[in-house]
Amino acid sequence: MAKEKRQTSGLTKKHIIGYGLGDMGGCMTFALMGSMVTRYYTNVLHVNTVILATLLLVWNIWDAVNDPMMGALMDKMFAKHQDKRGKFRPWLLRSTPLLAITSIVFWTVPTFFEGTTMLVVLFFCKILYEGMYTMFNIPMGSLLSAMADTDSERATLSSARGFGSMIGNIIPMVILPQLLQKFGDTSKAFGIGAAICALIGFVFCFLHYYWTEERNISVGTPEDAAKVKFTDILNVFRVNRPFLALCIHGICICTMQYVNSTLGTYMYADVFGDVGAMSMQSMISMVLGIVTMLVVPKITRKFQLEKVIRFCLLVSAGLYFVLFAVLAATTISPWIYMVWVGIGMSFGSVSIYMQWGLVSEATDYNEVVTGKRTEGSIYGTFNLTRRIGQTIGNSAAVLALGWIGYDTALAATGALQASSVQLGLKVLCVLIPAIFLLGSWCAFRFVWNITPEKRAEMKAFKESKKQNG
Repeated sequence: MAKEKRQTSGLTKKHIIGYGLGDMGGCMTFALMGSMVTRYYTNVLHVNTVILATLLLVWNIWDAVNDPMMGALMDKMFAKHQDKRGKFRPWLLRSTPLLAITSIVFWTVPTFFEGTTMLVVLFFCKILYEGMYTMFNIPMGSLLSAMADTDSERATLSSARGFGSMIGNIIPMVILPQLLQKFGDTSKAFGIGAAICALIGFVFCFLHYYWTEERNISVGTPEDAAKVKFTDILNVFRVNRPFLALCIHGICICTMQYVNSTLGTYMYADVFGDVGAMSMQSMISMVLGIVTMLVVPKITRKFQLEKVIRFCLLVSAGLYFVLFAVLAATTISPWIYMVWVGIGMSFGSVSIYMQWGLVSEATDYNEVVTGKRTEGSIYGTFNLTRRIGQTIGNSAAVLALGWIGYDTALAATGALQASSVQLGLKVLCVLIPAIFLLGSWCAFRFVWNITPEKRAEMKAFKESKKQNG
């Protein structure tokens, strides 16, 4: 029977800071992939848009499947070899230098080739980077389950991860634009920027490894290895309702996020005629996000994390529904819109920052109902559902612009769109996010089934496991 070792009595400040550094380090390279990579493809490598669309499809499929594959691999390897250092931290140590190297390679090596050879090199450089990022991201995210026991601890670590993610996304967006301003859209600018971000990320990722600790390490028997299968996740969907709720939430919340991020500029530029105001919304959202991450862990000491998330989702959806009604009935200034959306998004973001704590709780629940602890498979599959939401949000948002009759020629002149197009943009940027926020709330209201009684059962299971170990 598996034996669980308790290494420390509680989270330390070092643990909390160390955990936050994980997403900070990972985002140092991943942020470039989200915000700057299209410019690199088109302006530096001069990839044909049709070919690029094909490559993006293949890469997105790879991104989607490699998360659950990596999670299942970690569970299987640990069940077989029972590494005393833990299930996740050894993978962090292996992947950290590889993540930095493949990031630098991606932004530099393809520039030395041309034509078909360049495309082949680019294809495999991207595949390698995404594989190494997954090798780091899955154990980093799954580590929360091995560090936290209570709602308060889960919320604290989730908040730390939120801080790390925010900073890790901001730093590259400060570094690379300055280099582009100095050197232009050149391989030199992208190469230097990528190298600086990769090296900073390398340091953060190593500190994440050294300053974290798996407080609960299961040391099993050889027979336990045979019990862990790659197909286990299929059974999880059937028996683990909290995990199913999280997957529905992941699709809904990421669809909402990516519709917002893809079309946000259109509301300011084509409805309000003031695209510059959008930068102020980003500042408002960042400040409110910091406040949220400071306050929510304290609230979870009195209220269950799932209830806090559910309440915030409902408030956020309500604010967006009311905003749409106001926009449909009258004209408001971009500043009122900016503050309203900033507040609405801050409530909705609670579920984004704190969802990692619920992934940990769903993992505990899964161990009770299946007898197996497979954090990697669960976290990896949850990431898969988030990728689905991202794809839906990005693709549907772009297609919807055509459906509502968006006029790019009119936009080029700086003129506002026709009233029917403006209404379509309001639907896409306000009503659609409200609907998906409500969908996320429904997942936690009607599918999530961890009650106080279930929590007591899960706690008793843990205690029994320790005593019988």
